[in-house]
Amino acid sequence: MIKRIISGLMFSTLLASSAAFAQQGYESNQADFGEFMDRKGTYTRTASGKPSENYWQNRADYQIEATLDDEAHVLTGKITVTYTNNSPETLDFVWMQLEQNRFTPDSRGTLTTPVQGNRYNGDVDGGFDITGLQAKVGSKGSVSDKHIISDTRMQVWFNEPIPAKGGKATIAMNFSFKVPEKGMDRMGRLEVEDGWIYAFAQWYPKMAVFDDIEGWNVEPYLGAGEFYLEYGDFDYKITVPFDHIVVGSGKLMNPKEVLSKELQDRYAKAQASDETVMLVAPDEIKNTELTRPKQDGMITWHFQIENTRDAAFATSRAFIWDAAKINLPSGKTILAQSVYPKESEGQEAWGRSTEYSKASIEYYSNMWYEFPYASATNVAAAIGGMEYPGLNFCHYNSKGRGLWGVTDHEFGHNWFPMIVGSNERRYPWMDEGFNTFINHYSTLAFNDGEYPSTLNETRKFNNYFLKEDREGIDTYPDVVNISNLGMTAYRKPGMGMVVLREYILGHERFDNAFRSYIKTWAFKHPQPSDFFNHMENVSGENLSWFWKGWFYGNGNIDLAIDGVYPYAGKSLVVVSNKGDIPMPVVLEVEFEDGSKKLETLPVEIWQRGNTWAHIIDSDKKVVGVTIDPHKIVPDINISNDSWPQKIYED
Repeated sequence: MIKRIISGLMFSTLLASSAAFAQQGYESNQADFGEFMDRKGTYTRTASGKPSENYWQNRADYQIEATLDDEAHVLTGKITVTYTNNSPETLDFVWMQLEQNRFTPDSRGTLTTPVQGNRYNGDVDGGFDITGLQAKVGSKGSVSDKHIISDTRMQVWFNEPIPAKGGKATIAMNFSFKVPEKGMDRMGRLEVEDGWIYAFAQWYPKMAVFDDIEGWNVEPYLGAGEFYLEYGDFDYKITVPFDHIVVGSGKLMNPKEVLSKELQDRYAKAQASDETVMLVAPDEIKNTELTRPKQDGMITWHFQIENTRDAAFATSRAFIWDAAKINLPSGKTILAQSVYPKESEGQEAWGRSTEYSKASIEYYSNMWYEFPYASATNVAAAIGGMEYPGLNFCHYNSKGRGLWGVTDHEFGHNWFPMIVGSNERRYPWMDEGFNTFINHYSTLAFNDGEYPSTLNETRKFNNYFLKEDREGIDTYPDVVNISNLGMTAYRKPGMGMVVLREYILGHERFDNAFRSYIKTWAFKHPQPSDFFNHMENVSGENLSWFWKGWFYGNGNIDLAIDGVYPYAGKSLVVVSNKGDIPMPVVLEVEFEDGSKKLETLPVEIWQRGNTWAHIIDSDKKVVGVTIDPHKIVPDINISNDSWPQKIYED
């Protein structure tokens, strides 16, 4: 038998009402509202969250030529990096990243992988072979070959220092590596019926970042921590067997040399079409006479991408290839394209990939900041989902909602961290969390909500917030328990951004601030304090209590209604903060006549204690009050969010 108990507390005396008021003004929770980190302006960064006139950032421009041996699964290449030292100090050496060295038996990443394994398992029979290194300062400097390789880093020394404030150096070398089959879910190769699919990332020696915060950022590449890279221009050429198709970050520079006349015509048609155009159909995969300009030997595909932090590519003889036009807010048009094997074809699967890609890029460009690159490419591979500038690797078995979700997420990364160049190795929430947040709205918009978003169902994740072994957003990715990474890097910061937009600031103030943050830090390197300061200054709100509690704390939110009482001909609602994080209180008040009203109590009520009494300014009888009626806030205890409190028991 179910017995329904409705408890409603009533003030019967003035003494009782005075007791409620007595909680106001006698305690102080000011510590919750104070600064929790040093966010003062510096010589290079302002207190308003902008780069100052003294901000500097080094630059790396790349020229790369690489050749694939698809029988030995080896990529061989040569690279020349032109490095510009814009810092105020001379540099005797530079550090570079050799991320393929993660795939060795004695790499730090291999040795720190737990016995049971994790997502970042990888082959251990690879690693870079580096030869012929030459480094010099300026055009006439003497050549040095001095270098030290330590795990996934390489230190390159010069015979004379690189001058400050604009000095240039060049570093050239040959490299080769065996392409891993299991590339830690970031790159690698997949065998399908028609051949191998090669997904190339972390494929060339890269410059490490030298910045105004840490100097050289040389954390080793372990697996979970991703990347932090300098910006520059890439000019790269990929030589493959004649029957391969290559797609890469940026613009294909020589379509007439690598595509047949028929394929050139289809390519041009796709660039003008809002509907997906088939470039290489499933039954044409092996018909190289129709699609390729030559029928033997090797062929070189040439790509360029400007003002970017990285470049990736994929190649295979097994690709179906389709494409369509992307319309950008400026009036410019670019290309959305997808490549996938016949194992992935079908309208319930990768046949809609280009449609998804086009919708994703167009939405983010209109909502936040225009996409800056010449193409947006989705590649089917044996990779759950991984992003690079203008190019994704997504799992070849993904379908429907899953394929939309991973495609949209990986393309969203073009804004965080490809455009806004945060340090993923340390602060994954500044790319994964922000991206998860923008994915929420993109999903709601796609095809009038064809697929659902769960990010606004914040209380769905209360089991995590009640776990004793939960970890904070600020936990480094290579330290966090892998089972918690999805929350610390993705969902919890994403939820926090939804709460900030939907509950705390509102759309107009939030959108103004977030768009300004993106525009201000586009192609630069913001720190967490820059984000916090910028959002506060543009929105006009001190949010220290929110950053401290949600982003740099591990506590929970629990707002409660203690009761509603008659008071001086009106009604008095008493609310309390039973959790660890202060929060504004949005109340929905229901009256006896069926009408309702919303009232918002500012977060400052909690500066004076954990209980607050508020008069409902109406002489109508109050029959119900609910906190957060739209359930936006991830409150861990829904049983105390309403009055009368309804308790159900057997």
